Amino acid sequence: MLRFAPSPTGDMHTGNLRAAVFNYILAKQRNEKFLLRIEDTDTARNIEGKDKDIMFLLHLFGITWDNLVYQSNNFPHHRQLAEYLLAQGSAFYCYCTKEFLENKREEAKARHEAFRYDDSWAELEKTTNPKPVVRLRGSQVEMKFVDCIKGKIEFAPNEIDSFVILKEDGIPTYNFACAADDMLYDIDFIVRGEDHVSNTPKQILIHQSLGYAKEIKFAHLPILLNDEGKKMSKRDNASSVQWLLDSGFLPQAIVNYLILMGNKTPCEVFTLQESLEWFDISKIAKAPARFDIDKLKFLNREHFKRLCEQDLAVLLGYKDSSIGALAKIYLQEASTLNEIREKIDRIFVKKTLILNQIESLDKKDLSGVESQSAEILGFKAEILSLQKTLLEMLEEQDWTRGEFNAFKEIAMQKSTLKGKSFTHGPELSDLFPILRLYLKEIVRS
Repeated sequence: MLRFAPSPTGDMHTGNLRAAVFNYILAKQRNEKFLLRIEDTDTARNIEGKDKDIMFLLHLFGITWDNLVYQSNNFPHHRQLAEYLLAQGSAFYCYCTKEFLENKREEAKARHEAFRYDDSWAELEKTTNPKPVVRLRGSQVEMKFVDCIKGKIEFAPNEIDSFVILKEDGIPTYNFACAADDMLYDIDFIVRGEDHVSNTPKQILIHQSLGYAKEIKFAHLPILLNDEGKKMSKRDNASSVQWLLDSGFLPQAIVNYLILMGNKTPCEVFTLQESLEWFDISKIAKAPARFDIDKLKFLNREHFKRLCEQDLAVLLGYKDSSIGALAKIYLQEASTLNEIREKIDRIFVKKTLILNQIESLDKKDLSGVESQSAEILGFKAEILSLQKTLLEMLEEQDWTRGEFNAFKEIAMQKSTLKGKSFTHGPELSDLFPILRLYLKEIVRS
């Protein structure tokens, strides 16, 4: 089984989604089940409702799961395993207070040494601290594993000192709960971010101490970089999956890009289902991948082109498929749903709103400036006059089945407008076959 194991402590990040996508693909390719495990062991940081947000987003991106598990439901199982380790001597109670350990960290820092826990400290404060933690004994030998992306990774014995597996309140730590549940649900391939590389030897040690010998494969995904080449953080808008959606990027385009980044793929534009045929986790580059918003915009346009006109119209808030056809024309100069919607809404916007905005500008920004104020008043009069002229033209002849060149010639003649003053943006000859049914509505509004 493969798993995606998010924590309900904040919004889903782009890197989280990338890990979810890769795990889902591998589960489908290997014909194995896919587990969604909500890692809610950090009770102080859990945010109510975030688990539902995670599920909603996964469904939106086409990711479904076979089993759903809340890690907190397994706390009794985790404690039983900790008791077993205590009985075996592989784990021990540690009574060190947080203040004691902080002092030791400062001492190591002053000596310019890495802080390492010393097992001899375990009972120094036993008489004053009634709530000990449980620690697993550190490794006495070198810890190593082969990563499907990074290759062979090794940790010296002194790098894995005794670490906490149960906190003073009896709640398991991340590494212990994670390793225990991977064992419990027979996880055999773990794909996650490279920030978890240092956790892997601890989780392997937990399995070894519990006598669990099944081999688990690992693949740690390189970090994502922002446009400045620095590690992407919460301050980067593109790190938020919700921000990408709110900005008008299609889920299928986002998934396409997350699979494409730092990867060797047979083509640039594809769907999640299409990638099942050729995806190879070993082809993911070891180096960090830079998030290129322009590349995502290109993919977004390509996926808009794949949509049928009716579906695109619905995404834009319209029922008529012809609006979807109109939207595809605007892909020449727009790449997100927001940009396209702005272009189309501008066509149907009420002219009274434009006039009100001009009047507001006149009063707010140009009061007392007679020449500019007069210019704005003249512009308002020009719009009203043009509106009247075009309405008269549309009343004189039915253009719903009319021919474009004839329409253009008469419209330019009556409006006295030429060139870009007459039309700006996509070719009017492309727009006319779609908009001729709406001409009166557009002009009259």
